[in-house]
Amino acid sequence: MTPFPSTSASAPLGPNAVIGIVGGGQLGRMSAMAAAKLGFRTHILTKDPNSPAAQVSHGVTLGAYDDLKALDAFARGVDVVTFEFENISADAMDCLSQYCPVRPSGHILRISQDRLAEKTFFTENGIPLAPWHAVTDRASLHAAAETLGLPFILKTTRNGYDGKGQSRIHHPADLETAFNTLAPHPLVAEGMVDFACELSVMVVRGIDGTVRCFDPGMNRHRDGILDLTLAPAPVEPAISAQAQALAVSIAEKLDLVGILGVEMFLDHTGALLVNEIAPRPHNSGHWTMDACPVDQFDMHIRAVTGMPLPPAIRHSDAVMKNLIGPDDMALWPQIIGTPGLLPHLYGKEEARPGRKMGHVNCIFPFGSLPGELGIQDALGPLATKSTPEEVTETSAETVSS
Repeated sequence: MTPFPSTSASAPLGPNAVIGIVGGGQLGRMSAMAAAKLGFRTHILTKDPNSPAAQVSHGVTLGAYDDLKALDAFARGVDVVTFEFENISADAMDCLSQYCPVRPSGHILRISQDRLAEKTFFTENGIPLAPWHAVTDRASLHAAAETLGLPFILKTTRNGYDGKGQSRIHHPADLETAFNTLAPHPLVAEGMVDFACELSVMVVRGIDGTVRCFDPGMNRHRDGILDLTLAPAPVEPAISAQAQALAVSIAEKLDLVGILGVEMFLDHTGALLVNEIAPRPHNSGHWTMDACPVDQFDMHIRAVTGMPLPPAIRHSDAVMKNLIGPDDMALWPQIIGTPGLLPHLYGKEEARPGRKMGHVNCIFPFGSLPGELGIQDALGPLATKSTPEEVTETSAETVSS
């Protein structure tokens, strides 16, 4: 526990305070590293003793995320709790809140981890989004098909990521197969979006209500997994400002404390439609690690510990490229030997197909983000042969990264 005890839940935590992070993945790892720079210690709750976050943390509690004994042991050694992914128990976060502040709250987690709750929140708060329909049985499935038209996307409400947990419905004959295959029920039907690109915004809010917002990035996906993020997004300034305003509005309506990733589609009419939110650092915000004085992880740690939030400024333009196993990792000798590629590895042992093993950032002078040929030239051994249109052709199937 901290030798600089806080006098209230709203007082900033002092040096050597312990931040509890639920989850042992790469986002927890990079959050722990950011915390160390600010003089904090981190304690990880994870099931894997060799998880990426456990490798760099001061303490580790091994246990399931809904194990009351493990939660008790974990909570007694920390001063504030945050989490690095959403597939955990919101009830467990409520349990932890009896010991110390949980930021973001279990209430926000409940909204973000359930597509029905998330879309209901957007609708009730006037946030623009694609047409959608709740699917609880076969009758509502056929009603969704009639309302939305074909094709549309049928998704699970929970645990979908990197293109998993969803099916594209092209024909009436696809309805029954998709309904039987996707589980658990209920499901969500989403209308297809004729979008020009996907944008994401990282917004952070402190315990005093201060809000900071990074520049929007433009995302490209491959096989349902985030491939590239370009920052700043090469869109009109008015679009960027509108995207940031939407992100700030969502953060304030949620009463957020911490960081939030907001994914949205820009359609061909110039309208923005919010796709989903993630109350944690986000893959599409990794560009901030090398292009900003204070990156997304630093901002998140500052917010959850009650520290002041500096402006979310950018000193460079950037391209972030994910390293996906095993093909990208086979290029590791060339990657680390290429000038201009700034690598970040996550400490994972096995480079399984489709697994995120790390990322690289390429930075460019402020205001000089290159075109496609310049980007591919900068990526060197990681350059792709496909066109941006081929990479981004995932429509409304795009999910959290």
